[in-house]
Amino acid sequence: MAVPTITALTPTSGPAARGDLVRITGADFAAAIEVRFAGVPGTVVSLRDEAGVSIADVRTPAHPDGTVDVTVRNLDGSGAPIPGEETTLASAYRFRRAGVAVESDVTRLVRTLLRKLKTEVLEATSISVSVDYDDTVIDGVNVIALAQLPAVVLSGPRVDENRFFSTNVPHEDVVAGSIGPELMRRRPPYTVDLEFTVTAASDRTVELLNLMAAVATFLNRSRWVEMPRDPGDTSKGTARWEMDPQGEFRTRLDGPDDVRAFSCGFVVRGFDIDEGLPRDLGKAVDTAELETEAIAPALPGGSP
Repeated sequence: MAVPTITALTPTSGPAARGDLVRITGADFAAAIEVRFAGVPGTVVSLRDEAGVSIADVRTPAHPDGTVDVTVRNLDGSGAPIPGEETTLASAYRFRRAGVAVESDVTRLVRTLLRKLKTEVLEATSISVSVDYDDTVIDGVNVIALAQLPAVVLSGPRVDENRFFSTNVPHEDVVAGSIGPELMRRRPPYTVDLEFTVTAASDRTVELLNLMAAVATFLNRSRWVEMPRDPGDTSKGTARWEMDPQGEFRTRLDGPDDVRAFSCGFVVRGFDIDEGLPRDLGKAVDTAELETEAIAPALPGGSP
């Protein structure tokens, strides 16, 4: 009788929705096994032995949020459990429900722009997700009904794919695997331009012209928008994106109730909606090949 053992799980946490690929390493796995997460069976994708190490790649089942035990059970030729040939690793895997309330990078960027407008242009700056308001129209764009004048409203973003800033090719990184270096592949990030509209309104023409000058100065001097990579970890530094005016100022001086208004646009370029989704671990990388590649440039002609 060979009792299996579990030495490691990679990764140790994943989504509560089914389908995360978990690599289980250990010893004495049979030719067929069953893997259970707190009693719920996963799907064994592959099973092999390498240099005396048993390796199983398993798709997780759907499971409520929480930490669970993982059990490996050896099966006989008919698919029935072999008595006594099973092992359990306590609290080995954490199912995590998606954090739908977490503030996204796009939301943080919009909040950063809003703070900049409040600080550098007008305190009475608000934000809107739509420009469908009333019948006051500037070249097809409806002006926002405002309770306070003068006022500035930031609308957007509208998303336009950016092929120039996108890498368009998969990333391949060498990572530590269970028995040596392996390739981790990541899909290219989805890179976009974020297009915004600034609308300003006043019931006094001179005040509106001054607002227009202030917004123009803001757009011409703010060539970058910058924010922390991770608001919870300052050690990760900041990231910044190119910011450019877009289009012309559009004005209307004869709106209802003597409201004068103008609008203009700007674009934040090269924003990654995601950082590239991870793909399954690729083939094992030969350590000797890595060492050869590392020393080759230092040798005459770049060859050993």
